Amino acid sequence: MGTREKDRDLERLIPVTRSGISEIDGDSNSSSPAESPPGASSSSSHQSGKEAVVKVVRSWASKKFMTGCVILFPIAITFYVTWWFIHFVDGIFSPIYSLMGINTFGLGFVTSIAFIFLVGVFMSSWLGTSLLSLGEFIIKKMPLMSYIYSASKQISAAISPGQGSHAFKEVAIIRHPSVGEYALGFITSTVILRKNTGAEELCCIYVPTNHLYLGDIVLVNSKDVMKPNISVREGIEIVISGGMSIPNILTTMDSQSILAPRSGKYVVPQV
Repeated sequence: MGTREKDRDLERLIPVTRSGISEIDGDSNSSSPAESPPGASSSSSHQSGKEAVVKVVRSWASKKFMTGCVILFPIAITFYVTWWFIHFVDGIFSPIYSLMGINTFGLGFVTSIAFIFLVGVFMSSWLGTSLLSLGEFIIKKMPLMSYIYSASKQISAAISPGQGSHAFKEVAIIRHPSVGEYALGFITSTVILRKNTGAEELCCIYVPTNHLYLGDIVLVNSKDVMKPNISVREGIEIVISGGMSIPNILTTMDSQSILAPRSGKYVVPQV
C-alpha cells in the first residue's frame, strides 16, 4: 500500500512541476508588462525626451553658427582684401622711406595715392598723352606683353568714366542663346548692315562667359535689344558676382535710346 501511494504522489507531482517549469520558462522568455519593474517605462520616456531636447538644441546651435558665418564671411573677406591692398600699395614706396630712415606705416600708402592722382593729372595733358602713346607703341611690339596689356586695357576702359568708343556703352538684355533664354551683355558699338532689302542697324553686344576676360560677340537688331535701368558698373558687378547682385526687378527703358548720338545719322528705334 505504501508503494502505491508513493507512485500516485509522484504522478501528481510530476505534471505540476513540468507545468511550473514551462510557466517559468515562458515567463523568462517573454516578460509581461505587468511583471516589468515600475521604473523602466519612466526611465525610457525620460531618455527619449532628453534626446529630443539635445536634437533641438543642436539644430538651433548649428543654424545660428551658419548664420554667423554667412554674416561674418563677406565682412572678413572685405577687411582682408582691403588690408592686403593697403600693405601692397604701402610696399611700393616704403623701401624708399626705409632707406631714408623713416619707418612709418601708411606713409607709403599715402604717397602711392598721391602719385596715382598726379599720374592721372599728367596723363590728361597733351604731353602725357603723347608719352602714353609712345609707351603703348613700344609695349605692342613685345610678343607676350602686348596681349596682357591689350586685355587689361579693355577691362580698365570698360569701367573707366569718360573713355571713348572702347568702353562699354550700356547694359543690354538679349534673347540668347536660344528662344526663351535671356543673356546680360554690354553694348560696345553699332553697325549698319546693308542688304538687298535695305539697311539694318545692329548693336554689337558683348556677352561675358568667364567674368569679363572671355565672352561672345553677338550682333543683334536694335529693335530686339532691351535696355534695363542699370548702369554699366552695376552690370559689371552682376557679371563678376555670378548674378548674385542682380536687382529683384529689372525695368526696361522705353524712352529714346542713348545710342542715337553715337550712330551718326542713324537713329535707334524705341524699344
